[in-house]
Amino acid sequence: MTDLIPFSTALRERSRDAHSGSEHAGFMSDLMRGKGTRDDYVALVAQHWFIYDALERAAEHVRLDPIAAPFISDKLTRLPAIEADLAFLIGDDWRERIEPLPTTERYVARIDEVSADWPGGFVAHHYTRYLGDLSGGQFIGKLMARQFGFETNGIGFYLFAEIADPAAFKDVYREQLDAVPWDAAERERVIDEVLVAYQFNTDLFVDLAAAKAAASAPATATA
Repeated sequence: MTDLIPFSTALRERSRDAHSGSEHAGFMSDLMRGKGTRDDYVALVAQHWFIYDALERAAEHVRLDPIAAPFISDKLTRLPAIEADLAFLIGDDWRERIEPLPTTERYVARIDEVSADWPGGFVAHHYTRYLGDLSGGQFIGKLMARQFGFETNGIGFYLFAEIADPAAFKDVYREQLDAVPWDAAERERVIDEVLVAYQFNTDLFVDLAAAKAAASAPATATA
């Protein structure tokens, strides 16, 4: 099926439901509808740091790989922006005050695993994160700015100063996906890994909601 239409089209169609499910997970849905708090947003940014640290370390590892290299662009790099956001949102000691949630730990381990020896796996995770950042992420950044009174500080993650035309950038990215000489079996494998990535995103929102609930629960009295 995926070899009868452009791969980027097959990938988008096959992952549409997973993408929608991730976006509408309770924690993220509440945040986007104005029901979340500034602390909720900070918690999300903190988890982003671990994910993008893994992804951008992986990018350096595969930068010379002929399959992965076309997708790697310094214009997409998010880690410095996330670190600046955390310094603004938490303080200069932000590194000592954040820790990965269980899903984040599994997500990072998966990125490390597939990027070690499978370029297609790296591309799957790269696609899921960065094209999402250039699409819905732009809308999320504007919402967070409006809800919490941010200007650029605090939402730098969503600002791609070096990409003047995100739509054109995404078009080129999809053309690169279509040009990769994967056979039908490898295309299926990459699509499956994209679905894995979306599931990690959905599970992370579940973790964030659980952590929020645990933090707000009344302390149990001890004898």
